[in-house]
Amino acid sequence: MDDTDDEVDADATIRPYGSGDADELWALKRGFETGLGAGTGGEEKAATYEAKLTDEYRRRWLDWVDRCVDEQPAAVSVAEAEGDRATTAGGAAGDDSEATASDLAGYVFVLPESLSFVWDAAVLNEVYVRPEYRGTGVADDLMEAALSTARAQDLPLDRMVLDVDRENDRAQAFYDRYDFEHWGEMVARDL
Repeated sequence: MDDTDDEVDADATIRPYGSGDADELWALKRGFETGLGAGTGGEEKAATYEAKLTDEYRRRWLDWVDRCVDEQPAAVSVAEAEGDRATTAGGAAGDDSEATASDLAGYVFVLPESLSFVWDAAVLNEVYVRPEYRGTGVADDLMEAALSTARAQDLPLDRMVLDVDRENDRAQAFYDRYDFEHWGEMVARDL
């Protein structure tokens, strides 16, 4: 989640993802991935996330989305924009300006219940809102959908976890509003 001045007044309908949404969902996913490196890790981090967005990655990710949705239809919800849409002039790093014709303002992806043992909890895998829809309530609507999906799961622990970059102040503030607290620290290494 990044700050933006290109906000619009918008309502959105939250609904389950359908296979007809694949191209628009991919455009949002690109915005999510490129946004991970923007402003929270320098050019190297941004280049790493951008480099993985190949046609093969797209195919594999969308296949995985379909498998997750087949298992639990509410695993992926989309925000379908209603009303005026802003266009992003020029496109900055971390936005999905190539998708400005999209009717989807954002999405949320909660891993299916069968994967809850990864963290002994519901896993909020991704939430993303196009920059021009940030600050309009779309993210709140998507979070409510995610919480509803998680509450419907039979979980080892009644909690939801997610990975968030400590340098992403906007995302941190959003999750703070929903009473998320730090729960350990993730570390990683190259294989």
